[in-house]
Amino acid sequence: MTAQDEPDAELDPRFSDPNATPTPWVAAREQLEGAKAYWLSTVRPDGRPHVTTIAAVWVDGALHFTTGQTERKAKNLAHNANCVVTTGTSAFEGLDVVIEGDAVRVTDEARLQRLADAYVEKYDQLFVFDVRDGALWIEGSDDPGLAFEVRPTKGFGFGKGVSFSQTRWRFTSP
Repeated sequence: MTAQDEPDAELDPRFSDPNATPTPWVAAREQLEGAKAYWLSTVRPDGRPHVTTIAAVWVDGALHFTTGQTERKAKNLAHNANCVVTTGTSAFEGLDVVIEGDAVRVTDEARLQRLADAYVEKYDQLFVFDVRDGALWIEGSDDPGLAFEVRPTKGFGFGKGVSFSQTRWRFTSP
């Protein structure tokens, strides 16, 4: 995403302090790039929600995460690619970011290697993947790590602290 492709930031005055200003997308992107923990919301085949904590990396203008192919989130995404990813703080200060999008499977081994490298750089040695057969493998696991890309289609930023704000970002389709 280039600077001219940055989404417009719209402040929702109903949920913002009178002196609040919209949070620029660059601040939200920095939060998405730097966070260590995220929450992924998917939809079960019977329509019930499912939320779980994930680790993720921001690469090429999108958030990427992995999940074992036998895990609930992988099964949910096989049925319905719509998802929401959230990150932020547990305090009433800082910025919480919510992005909506479709989780699209990544199988290209060159891209997978870039993701594997990004995980090592961000999380040190916590996640070390071997790239093979269109998946990310952790040593000793017999469940391949499926990689997914979530390119934002809509986003929300919740500024908390001295000035509370709610910002919406709308993205154009690639």
